[in-house]
Amino acid sequence: MEEDDPLIYRLPQDTLHQIFSSLPLRQVIICRTLSKFFNALLSTPSFLTLLSTTLPPLHLLALRHPHHHHHPSSSLHLFDPDLNRWLRFPLTFLPFRNPNPVASSHGLLYLWALSPSDNTKSLIACNPLTRHFRLLPHLGSAWSRHGSVLVDSSNRVMVLTELAALYFSGDSNHQWMKFSSNLPAKPRSPVLVGDRVLALCDVGSPWRSQWKLFAAAAPPHAAFQTWSRLERHEWGDVFDILKRPRLVRDNGGDGGRATVLMVGGLKSSFSLNAPCSTILILRLDLTTMDWEEAGRMPPEMFRCFRESSKFKVFGGGDRVCFSAKRIGKKLALWDRSGSSRKVGGEWRWIDHLPGNGEGLYRGFVFEGRLNAVP
Repeated sequence: MEEDDPLIYRLPQDTLHQIFSSLPLRQVIICRTLSKFFNALLSTPSFLTLLSTTLPPLHLLALRHPHHHHHPSSSLHLFDPDLNRWLRFPLTFLPFRNPNPVASSHGLLYLWALSPSDNTKSLIACNPLTRHFRLLPHLGSAWSRHGSVLVDSSNRVMVLTELAALYFSGDSNHQWMKFSSNLPAKPRSPVLVGDRVLALCDVGSPWRSQWKLFAAAAPPHAAFQTWSRLERHEWGDVFDILKRPRLVRDNGGDGGRATVLMVGGLKSSFSLNAPCSTILILRLDLTTMDWEEAGRMPPEMFRCFRESSKFKVFGGGDRVCFSAKRIGKKLALWDRSGSSRKVGGEWRWIDHLPGNGEGLYRGFVFEGRLNAVP
């Protein structure tokens, strides 16, 4: 410590930790970039432990570029709904090529990337805020092309296809566990909810879709992956009224229950090529097995989606995003968090998407946490 250093450098570390722990997490992240001193001070295990008990995580929406395979990016683009601004987290700290973020849970980002030595694709867990990462056990390239990556707050990782599922946990001797699957079709928008995996499957014909909901016990709760169709007579035509339904993780509703959202275009009739009148969000209570309407897109917003043959849905909890072609550089956002927790939620536009605005954007929820360790 030099004599002409600022006086703040001479304060005890515990005192500085208490001072900086009173700042919002966004400000703590900014302060770490001021100097090597602040970066070291605000990265100690004791300070990160203190933050975990005093500061809530950042709730951000991570964006996957629609043309990633042709234009790989070295950054993760995120939208902060609370500040209504875009952020960019560099991924250049990773010693891998063509990083492709696909999922996130509890402050950790999961992505596929190419090894610089043998050109093989691997799944990596990292914390872009602390720049720490971990390489998961090697998988064949077919899993990265056809598998859906699912993670949850317990940091369980699943890679799911129609024929099989791979499961990994820090307690599984650092190896993937393989489970056979009996799904009748390719799983669409699978989600992990507690000790269950849910997925939609199209069991119809090439001429007419027929969507059904399937569930299985999540590893390691099952010795093998046996899927069963979830059906109730009381549900009536809930799957027939939605066009291209997709599942989205929920936050448990107002009572902390196990719930899941199903989103799709609301058909104007039961005819084969019936147009949609809006986009509908339904919530399924997995305890009572009852459906309820959570929200529907306002007519003036849906007009921008009416001309698109399909749209993408991503997000989770109380925030769901909608992307479609030919609507420009923007996303539609359904927000039911904080002051927006009213019946039906709040609908608004997210503008100024990075890129040229072409294609269908995908994404996921990212919780920024400085104490998340890969």
